[in-house]
Amino acid sequence: MGKKHKSARDGHDHHAYEHQLKQLQIHLSAAQRQIIAQGRRVLVIFEGRDAAGKDGTIKRIVEHMSPRDTRVVALGVPSELDRRAWYFQRWCAHLPLSGEIAIFNRSWYNRAGVERVMGFCTAREYADFFETAPIFEQLLVHSGIELIKYYLDISKKEQKHRLQDREQDPLKQWKNSPMDALALPKWKAYSQARDEMLARTHTVFAPWTIVRADDKPAARLAVMRDLITRLDIDAAPSDIILPDPSITFTYDPIAHEKGWLAT
Repeated sequence: MGKKHKSARDGHDHHAYEHQLKQLQIHLSAAQRQIIAQGRRVLVIFEGRDAAGKDGTIKRIVEHMSPRDTRVVALGVPSELDRRAWYFQRWCAHLPLSGEIAIFNRSWYNRAGVERVMGFCTAREYADFFETAPIFEQLLVHSGIELIKYYLDISKKEQKHRLQDREQDPLKQWKNSPMDALALPKWKAYSQARDEMLARTHTVFAPWTIVRADDKPAARLAVMRDLITRLDIDAAPSDIILPDPSITFTYDPIAHEKGWLAT
């Protein structure tokens, strides 16, 4: 699990990255055609620390997919009306319909992360979340939704570098949020929240897949490979390289003590 990957954007590896990216996007497009034809409903959730690479990964996944049958959902801060409703209610309107793929760039797991760390929810609301989230997800799966959950994990050093890059690059400043300034000072609290979230919401019907995302290009390719295998398209192409277990792996309770998660 400690294998270090050279960035695919370094030198001659850039061409290999672009070639692999194109091939994976072609296979994702083929998978989508089958999903549409079969009337399947696919929900993919991306969670992770600030600057973990969720936006970029999602962008590459959907870049050449049907815009009519693919939806990326990134909800903002809940309104006063949202706060008066059932916690999961505002996401229900965005669940995938027949033949659709919905990708949630953050989700109801905000309660287990930023809301917990920043004190935006009560202790009771936090406890209720862990009681009800697995039940809610089991209901989604029972109703026929294919639920795939990814957690993008990065090191403290890499997060610091990316947040600084956001500040300096005018083309990335739209990504900045008031919460970014507290990401590093509250690193330990976010780590503890992550560990509890993974341990308490990793289930047979809705497991977590961890993505070690310090190397952005390698992480993107690994997620796309993993997603193709999970979509289980007919006669999976032989030229698809299986996901690298040193980058993507199913969450295991021993992950933290084995050093597979950033500390």
